[in-house]
Amino acid sequence: MPHMVLLASYLSINATDVSEHSSKIELSVEVSDEDATTFRSLGWKEVLGGIKEGSLSATFKQDIAAGELDATMWPLLGTLVPFEVRLSDAAVGASNPKYTGTVLVKKWAPIAGQVGSIAEVDVEWPTSGQVSRAVS
Repeated sequence: MPHMVLLASYLSINATDVSEHSSKIELSVEVSDEDATTFRSLGWKEVLGGIKEGSLSATFKQDIAAGELDATMWPLLGTLVPFEVRLSDAAVGASNPKYTGTVLVKKWAPIAGQVGSIAEVDVEWPTSGQVSRAVS
Protein backbone atom coordinates (compact mmCIF):
# COMPACT_ATOMS: atom_id res chain seq x y z
CA MET A 1 0.00 0.00 0.00
CA PRO A 2 1.50 3.36 -0.99
CA HIS A 3 2.01 6.15 1.48
CA MET A 4 0.86 9.67 0.81
CA VAL A 5 2.36 13.07 1.47
CA LEU A 6 -0.17 15.89 1.57
CA LEU A 7 1.07 18.50 -0.87
CA ALA A 8 -2.00 19.94 -2.58
CA SER A 9 -5.09 19.13 -0.51
CA TYR A 10 -8.39 20.78 -1.35
CA LEU A 11 -10.73 22.66 1.00
CA SER A 12 -13.87 24.48 -0.02
CA ILE A 13 -16.03 26.44 2.43
CA ASN A 14 -19.41 27.71 1.24
CA ALA A 15 -18.42 26.88 -2.38
CA THR A 16 -15.24 29.00 -2.10
CA ASP A 17 -11.89 27.26 -2.62
CA VAL A 18 -9.75 28.30 0.36
CA SER A 19 -6.95 25.80 -0.29
CA GLU A 20 -4.36 28.48 -1.03
CA HIS A 21 -4.84 29.82 2.52
CA SER A 22 -4.86 26.39 4.22
CA SER A 23 -1.84 24.72 5.78
CA LYS A 24 -3.70 22.07 7.80
CA ILE A 25 -6.98 20.28 7.20
CA GLU A 26 -8.54 17.57 9.35
CA LEU A 27 -11.95 16.00 8.95
CA SER A 28 -12.80 13.80 11.90
CA VAL A 29 -15.93 11.67 12.34
CA GLU A 30 -16.90 9.41 15.20
CA VAL A 31 -19.83 7.48 16.61
CA SER A 32 -20.87 7.32 20.25
CA ASP A 33 -20.67 3.94 21.92
CA GLU A 34 -23.90 3.05 23.67
CA ASP A 35 -23.79 0.49 26.47
CA ALA A 36 -25.86 -2.60 25.58
CA THR A 37 -24.55 -4.77 28.44
CA THR A 38 -27.00 -7.20 30.06
CA PHE A 39 -26.76 -9.97 32.61
CA ARG A 40 -26.29 -12.35 29.64
CA SER A 41 -23.09 -10.49 28.64
CA LEU A 42 -21.23 -12.78 31.08
CA GLY A 43 -19.32 -9.91 32.66
CA TRP A 44 -18.22 -8.38 29.35
CA LYS A 45 -19.31 -4.94 28.27
CA GLU A 46 -21.26 -4.87 25.01
CA VAL A 47 -21.68 -1.73 22.94
CA LEU A 48 -23.63 -0.56 19.92
CA GLY A 49 -22.87 2.38 17.66
CA GLY A 50 -25.08 5.38 18.40
CA ILE A 51 -25.14 8.97 17.15
CA LYS A 52 -22.51 10.04 14.61
CA GLU A 53 -20.78 13.40 14.77
CA GLY A 54 -17.89 15.12 13.10
CA SER A 55 -15.69 18.17 13.02
CA LEU A 56 -13.65 20.03 10.45
CA SER A 57 -10.41 21.59 11.67
CA ALA A 58 -8.17 23.85 9.64
CA THR A 59 -5.26 26.22 9.95
CA PHE A 60 -5.45 29.22 7.65
CA LYS A 61 -2.78 31.75 6.72
CA GLN A 62 -4.67 35.00 7.29
CA ASP A 63 -5.26 37.37 4.37
CA ILE A 64 -7.25 40.58 4.94
CA ALA A 65 -7.01 41.91 1.39
CA ALA A 66 -10.30 42.77 -0.29
CA GLY A 67 -12.10 39.64 -1.44
CA GLU A 68 -9.64 37.29 0.29
CA LEU A 69 -9.89 34.97 3.30
CA ASP A 70 -11.12 37.29 6.07
CA ALA A 71 -13.66 38.93 3.75
CA THR A 72 -14.94 35.45 2.84
CA MET A 73 -15.07 34.02 6.38
CA TRP A 74 -16.32 36.98 8.46
CA PRO A 75 -19.90 36.99 7.08
CA LEU A 76 -20.17 33.21 7.65
CA LEU A 77 -19.75 33.42 11.44
CA GLY A 78 -22.70 31.72 13.12
CA THR A 79 -24.06 30.15 9.95
CA LEU A 80 -24.27 26.64 8.53
CA VAL A 81 -22.30 26.31 5.31
CA PRO A 82 -21.33 23.47 2.97
CA PHE A 83 -17.78 22.13 2.86
CA GLU A 84 -15.77 19.80 0.65
CA VAL A 85 -12.37 18.29 1.42
CA ARG A 86 -10.11 16.06 -0.66
CA LEU A 87 -6.64 14.66 -0.03
CA SER A 88 -5.57 16.12 -3.38
CA ASP A 89 -6.85 18.95 -5.52
CA ALA A 90 -6.86 16.50 -8.45
CA ALA A 91 -10.14 15.29 -9.90
CA VAL A 92 -12.45 13.30 -7.65
CA GLY A 93 -12.16 9.57 -8.25
CA ALA A 94 -11.64 6.19 -6.61
CA SER A 95 -8.12 7.19 -5.52
CA ASN A 96 -9.16 10.73 -4.51
CA PRO A 97 -12.57 10.67 -2.79
CA LYS A 98 -14.31 13.83 -1.70
CA TYR A 99 -15.94 14.30 1.68
CA THR A 100 -18.81 16.76 1.90
CA GLY A 101 -21.25 18.03 4.45
CA THR A 102 -22.25 21.11 6.42
CA VAL A 103 -20.38 22.84 9.24
CA LEU A 104 -21.33 25.50 11.76
CA VAL A 105 -18.84 28.36 11.51
CA LYS A 106 -18.77 28.94 15.25
CA LYS A 107 -15.39 30.63 15.60
CA TRP A 108 -13.26 33.02 13.62
CA ALA A 109 -10.17 34.80 14.97
CA PRO A 110 -9.31 37.59 12.52
CA ILE A 111 -6.21 38.51 14.52
CA ALA A 112 -4.02 35.81 16.05
CA GLY A 113 -0.28 35.41 16.43
CA GLN A 114 2.80 36.78 18.06
CA VAL A 115 5.42 39.26 17.02
CA GLY A 116 7.39 38.10 14.00
CA SER A 117 5.10 35.16 13.20
CA ILE A 118 2.80 34.44 10.29
CA ALA A 119 -0.77 35.48 11.08
CA GLU A 120 -2.70 32.21 11.28
CA VAL A 121 -6.25 31.26 12.20
CA ASP A 122 -6.94 27.86 13.77
CA VAL A 123 -10.56 26.70 13.65
CA GLU A 124 -12.53 23.63 14.63
CA TRP A 125 -16.13 23.58 13.45
CA PRO A 126 -18.74 20.91 14.21
CA THR A 127 -20.50 19.19 11.35
CA SER A 128 -24.28 19.40 11.16
CA GLY A 129 -26.02 16.43 9.59
CA GLN A 130 -24.48 13.75 7.44
CA VAL A 131 -20.90 13.70 6.19
CA SER A 132 -20.73 11.94 2.82
CA ARG A 133 -17.93 10.25 0.89
CA ALA A 134 -18.09 10.13 -2.91
CA VAL A 135 -15.76 9.00 -5.69
CA SER A 136 -17.47 10.78 -8.58
